[in-house]
Amino acid sequence: MRIGNASGFYGDRFDAVREMLTGGGLDVLTGDYLAELTMLILGRDRMKDPRLGYAKTFLRQLEEGLGLAHERGVRIVANAGGLNPAGLADAVRELARRVGVPVRVAHVEGDDLSARFPDALAANAYLGGGGIAECLRAGADVVVTGRVTDAALVTGPAQWHFGWRPGDPGQDDALAGAVIAGHLLECGTQTTGGNYAFFAGLSQGHDLRRPGFPVAELYADGSSVITKHPGTGGVVDTGTVTAQLLYETGGARYAGPDVTARLDSVRLTQEGPDRVRVSGVRGEAPPPTLKTGLVRLGGWRNEVVFVLTGLDVEAKAELVRAQVEDAFDRAKSRPQQIRWELARTDQPDAGTEETASALLRLVVRDPDAAAVGRVVSGAAIELALGSYPGFHVTAPPGKGAPYGVFDAAYADAGSVEHTAVLPDGQRLAVSAPHRTQELAPVPEPELPAPLPPGPVRRAPLGLVAGARSGDKGGDANVGVWVATDAAWRWLAHELTVPRLHELLPETADLTIERHVLPNLRALNFVVRGLLGEGVASQARFDPQAKGLGEWLRARHVEIPESLL
Repeated sequence: MRIGNASGFYGDRFDAVREMLTGGGLDVLTGDYLAELTMLILGRDRMKDPRLGYAKTFLRQLEEGLGLAHERGVRIVANAGGLNPAGLADAVRELARRVGVPVRVAHVEGDDLSARFPDALAANAYLGGGGIAECLRAGADVVVTGRVTDAALVTGPAQWHFGWRPGDPGQDDALAGAVIAGHLLECGTQTTGGNYAFFAGLSQGHDLRRPGFPVAELYADGSSVITKHPGTGGVVDTGTVTAQLLYETGGARYAGPDVTARLDSVRLTQEGPDRVRVSGVRGEAPPPTLKTGLVRLGGWRNEVVFVLTGLDVEAKAELVRAQVEDAFDRAKSRPQQIRWELARTDQPDAGTEETASALLRLVVRDPDAAAVGRVVSGAAIELALGSYPGFHVTAPPGKGAPYGVFDAAYADAGSVEHTAVLPDGQRLAVSAPHRTQELAPVPEPELPAPLPPGPVRRAPLGLVAGARSGDKGGDANVGVWVATDAAWRWLAHELTVPRLHELLPETADLTIERHVLPNLRALNFVVRGLLGEGVASQARFDPQAKGLGEWLRARHVEIPESLL
């Protein structure tokens, strides 16, 4: 089965649906539109209009895509239903009537657990691919879902195409292979050279301006080849695939509602230009519970960025901070949370005013909108003629905006009414897996022998190692990998948890877990609590930890000269 992806997030490249349908052969085209922040956005949409709550962009993409898919016999599967999959399914049917394309539309629901969490703006269980499979078996041309796992967009079509059933004897490994293929497709062009640590080297032989979206050639044994349509930009090699494989994962057991895939069993082989074979994936029974994402309105926030130019930057920052704090005291309306951060972006003897300037960022939060509105903007702007020399801000402060808080709960899989609503309207209950197992940590494998002593040079870690980082609620993950066995012998011993604490001082007081993946020559670190209450709360300069891996690669360490 050839399965492609045309969206990695709500807002991804609009033309990708047309590009994927016209650029090469496919059996199924998927689209991943949901993330933790997206659920907050859709929740606020639904508060304004109960008919909304889905990714509206998907409908606009289908205005052309429905006809193209119908002509080519391609099924479309997307989680764009968000908080209202039934509403999106109706909208797709109406669109199909309007454009004159005879398609059968189905949807998957049951993920909405808001009745169990009445204080949440949205509460959605991560469902598996079983409902998608049932919709496809019933002849659906388009299947839209609410919150399913990202990998379910592939495991569902795989179950339909190959006749798999979760829990069938001997199917764990094959289904786990589909989970890995789904994880490699879910973020779109991150597998084909996008956001890639070694992009500078790739750009010498490949056009990275517009990477093509990925395609998985999936086989009945669960193995796959990751590729892209001919003639598209970017590149698929073991490095780009490793980077995505490590993205937003934790330990060796990658748990999902269909199956638990063992990341430490994955083997990658460069089979040819833009073709990477994924094999050896082992699967285990899924856990008995489903992760449930909870999004709540956490309160109100506001921010002001002061520009500090030229000399005496530290003194200027100290003065304006004291003035703003004094204004809060005088107003007797101090926001509950106040955070200052000085970014020394200034350069000495700079050739432009912008490069001579540093940025002082003030962020305030409070449950009450009034506490972050006029009192904050007034405290900042009223200083315009009476503060540090060169006073100005990057933009006038507004009245504040609501922010969200993400949390995770767990629900017994058997208590969630996973339902496939078929093209004829029939509602089909999808059974929970009858065989489950609690997750247990995987013992750290034996490390390779360290490199023999030799001359070293102090240099950026990124000269040897790639990295990719991301968010999981309030936690961040950083996957680090190397390309050679010699570099692996060094990295496995060099980059320990204490060493990571040293290299990333922001993590000094946080718990870090290290997971070793020898087949990938990779280490995966989970940093607990770095992102506070999740991306929607915007508690950190980089709220999704997207640049955390690049910060790590820029840190200097003692590297054996034989590796440089």
